[in-house]
Amino acid sequence: MMERQNETSSYSSAGVHPVDEILPVRQLASYGLQHVLVMYAGAVAVPLILGSALGLSTAQMITLINANLLTSGVATLIQTIGFWRFGARLPLIQGCSFIAIAPMIMVGQQYGLSYVFGGVIAAGALTIVVAPLFSRLLKLFPPLSLAA
Repeated sequence: MMERQNETSSYSSAGVHPVDEILPVRQLASYGLQHVLVMYAGAVAVPLILGSALGLSTAQMITLINANLLTSGVATLIQTIGFWRFGARLPLIQGCSFIAIAPMIMVGQQYGLSYVFGGVIAAGALTIVVAPLFSRLLKLFPPLSLAA
């Protein structure tokens, strides 16, 4: 009974859960700008680190950054708007991950940048193929509890 009272006390007077509450435009713009700036820093840092480790020229680094921003934008649109069975249809901003920098640098130094791109494309295709299989595993996990 106590859990239920705590759960209902988090709802606003209009009966809307704080997660579903629509904020004032000024606050939305502030949070949106903050989100974009954080994404932009990551989307620029990863190509800069990779490009400098591989000894790319300034023009090549600019191209790498532009390609990263373009693909991040396309992925953001797919996640936000949705396309066929793809996308969370939530206001998400997609960026680049720092996790793969070390392997990309190692592959790029040994084989060249085209192998890095090929590896990323192959990993993306493999992820698309196996994602439906892994989504079926969700029923094996317990649901999340809102009680703290």
